[in-house]
Amino acid sequence: MVAGGDEGSSNIFIPFEEIGEGDSEVADLLRRSADVLSKLQAFKGCGEYIREAITNPNPQTEEKAWDAVVPSVETLKGFYEFSLSVEKATTKLLKELCQGNPAQNLTNTGTHPTAKQMAQVFDFVVRFDDAKMTNPAIQNDFSYYRRMLNRMKLSNKKDKGIIVNDEMANSMSLFFAYPTPMMNTLIRTAQNLGTDGVSVDQICKFLAAFTNSCYSMVKQGKFTQTATNMLSLRTVTGAIILYDHISPKGVFTKKTPIHVKNAITVIKGFRDESTESLVSAIKFNTVHLGDPDTQPQVKALLG
Repeated sequence: MVAGGDEGSSNIFIPFEEIGEGDSEVADLLRRSADVLSKLQAFKGCGEYIREAITNPNPQTEEKAWDAVVPSVETLKGFYEFSLSVEKATTKLLKELCQGNPAQNLTNTGTHPTAKQMAQVFDFVVRFDDAKMTNPAIQNDFSYYRRMLNRMKLSNKKDKGIIVNDEMANSMSLFFAYPTPMMNTLIRTAQNLGTDGVSVDQICKFLAAFTNSCYSMVKQGKFTQTATNMLSLRTVTGAIILYDHISPKGVFTKKTPIHVKNAITVIKGFRDESTESLVSAIKFNTVHLGDPDTQPQVKALLG
């Protein structure tokens, strides 16, 4: 038996490059995730129109700003709705991966498609949140839309532009208020799984084994493709952040089952593609790094 987080989990090999697509619904979600990322990375916002409407307020400038921001908010609505699909998919994946002995599950070839899909979810989440954090236009556009919403409700000619009702607007505001909204979706999903019979302890055991396996596969040169290595490293990053949020003592204590120092060292040492954003994500998006019992070597690695 392989205990979650012990040295054995570093020897688990998951052949990401040879695994089929797994669950069809999750596979469809993952295919659509590429389009979501492309839209986010191309999102420019309506700053020019909004600035003009604020500095020179009149019916003409405000109408131009509204006409510009409506399709923008429609795109943001799509991001939020996609997060609900991510939540549903993650629930399904974690239920399978965390039952029984989570580390042992990762050694079973029948579970490998599910493990790969979980890695792809982490990959998407880390990339989405990285792009979102560097794009203030998202918050600016949605804030302006909310400010103008009540006024536009009174304008009959603009009824067609009200694409988000108050309830949806409140939910979207909460979603985009987080610097890392997709990771927050995973955190909430993991915390809510207790009602479905999957304990936080089981999830943490899975995350430990998965993290240790993924960083070790990169360290040992198991994959030749840069994309597969980056999939593994983003999985390590996302799993460390998720573990730190749901584990009461966090991921950085000396007794953590995740080999955090080794994992961060592998991330920082990867040369085929920049991993600076991954190191920053662990540094700034975890919550226990500043705790007194954080390993000094880990603090030194993260600067």
